[in-house]
Amino acid sequence: MTKSDLKQRVYAAIDGRAEEIIGLGEQIRTHPELGFKEVKTARLVEETLARIGLAPKGGLALTGVRADAAGRAGDGPTFALLGELDGLVVAGHPGADPATGAAHACGHNAQIAGLLGAAMGLLDARALDHLAGRVVFFAVPAEEYGDIEWRVTQARAGRLEFLGGKPELLRLGHFDDVDMAMMIHTTSRAEDGKAGVPASNNGCIVKTVRYLGRAAHAGGAPHMGINALYAAQIGLAAINALRETFRDEDTIRVHPIITHGGSQVNVIPGEVRLETYVRGRTVDAILAANRKVDRALRAGALALGARVEIETLPGYMPMTCDPTLTRMFRENAEALVGAEHYRQIGHRTGSTDMGDLSMVMPVLHPYMGGARGTGHAADYEIVDRTLAYVGIAKHLAAMVVDLLADGGAGAREVLRDARPPMTREQYLAFQRGIARQEVYDGAA
Repeated sequence: MTKSDLKQRVYAAIDGRAEEIIGLGEQIRTHPELGFKEVKTARLVEETLARIGLAPKGGLALTGVRADAAGRAGDGPTFALLGELDGLVVAGHPGADPATGAAHACGHNAQIAGLLGAAMGLLDARALDHLAGRVVFFAVPAEEYGDIEWRVTQARAGRLEFLGGKPELLRLGHFDDVDMAMMIHTTSRAEDGKAGVPASNNGCIVKTVRYLGRAAHAGGAPHMGINALYAAQIGLAAINALRETFRDEDTIRVHPIITHGGSQVNVIPGEVRLETYVRGRTVDAILAANRKVDRALRAGALALGARVEIETLPGYMPMTCDPTLTRMFRENAEALVGAEHYRQIGHRTGSTDMGDLSMVMPVLHPYMGGARGTGHAADYEIVDRTLAYVGIAKHLAAMVVDLLADGGAGAREVLRDARPPMTREQYLAFQRGIARQEVYDGAA
């Protein structure tokens, strides 16, 4: 059977499950959960994979779920299909969970539906009879790097080390037997077309900041206090003053938030807490910008005579998509949605922990349409369910056929030409080297 014939069989099987796949995506959309807390979503993934004949293993990096399917046409490489389980807090989103604020305002529900749909199509069409190697269906937690204070408490309790899902899964060895990986992210940007592949994505470092001053009566004795909020404001103003020093080609993004600004209005704030990312196109650019941000934060403490505690955490590595995988995806996309709807996307300034996988193996992170509104915003919604849910399933399954048919020839081509920049051990050592804590006393 030719690859083309096999793909058509798989597409037909997916179409036969279209209503079910859309239903899964909608069920997940209406039950959003935050990273490392995706208990209900993970349970749904486990139940669905088991129902179609696989043997999923759950509880990986707290909530991840993995199921493997071996090809029956000989040994070969292992290719992982990924989908992200988590939502994120978006104020005012109509689909937000009333208790947690979690919402699927980034389309991860479509990723999981597409992942499950690809598994259904490949198994229903008995495609594994014609494939070599192994395909992994992997629902991964916590791509959205939020809820940082809670994640830090989990790390200090020994439940996590890295605070993103794929880095933690890498650390735990759950990708040790995987040769290459891909996922498809939903996009609401019209300029991305119905399908497209970015050249690269920013990486990031994550920071928590705590300014400590001295509380005092805000009306009666402000001179007895040290205003931690003013120290933080000066630190933020200093970061803003740095922006013109960032080179355009480095695509630096620094976007702090205040998570605690004081206790009561009639008390001089004695403690203020911030969180921020420092994003950039390359590791060197991120590290250089991070040094500048630290100087700016210390300046706020110096100005007020406060103390600042700066904790720097490993975030996500910059991502580059593998060119051979990109070519294969483009050929499938042009056949499925039309060449006029495919886009080669430039550099993206957001960050993803697929970048961490790209350090150690060839990866692909395309975007597919079907949504509208602004990502991570209250108006984000999926409007073309067939494209967003069923389309992802078909594109993922097509890549499995391309890579693992003909004795895994496509996957072997990818591995022959790929040059990941790090080994797993080098990656772990680098990320661990990022983590540090600094205390600066502006009154000293």
